[in-house]
Amino acid sequence: MSCREHESHAHQHGPSCGHKAVKHGDHADYLHDGHLHAPHGDHLDEHRLEVDRKRPEACAPVECGESHGGSCGHESVPHGEHLDYDVAGALHHPHGGHCDLHGLLPGEKGGAKR
Repeated sequence: MSCREHESHAHQHGPSCGHKAVKHGDHADYLHDGHLHAPHGDHLDEHRLEVDRKRPEACAPVECGESHGGSCGHESVPHGEHLDYDVAGALHHPHGGHCDLHGLLPGEKGGAKR
């Protein structure tokens, strides 16, 4: 995984920092302000979830009832070259008047670790 350093950030991420931990390969990223932050030495890296078999980038409509974006109350999650929204551990992607299901946030038991 390449090292894409996040701009200066005073907050220290870790297991008790209060942000959602997302399992990403052999480490945990922390979902914060629409970014996946990965502690790395003396700085943070910005990561994105890969588009893969478990988290495809496909038109897969799901019942949602939400209009995601801006102030919807769901945290945005970088996924491939787009943003999804964390809806109870499921990745929702607004598309053509509906939401697509782009898989689950990785974590314990296949879903997000809270």
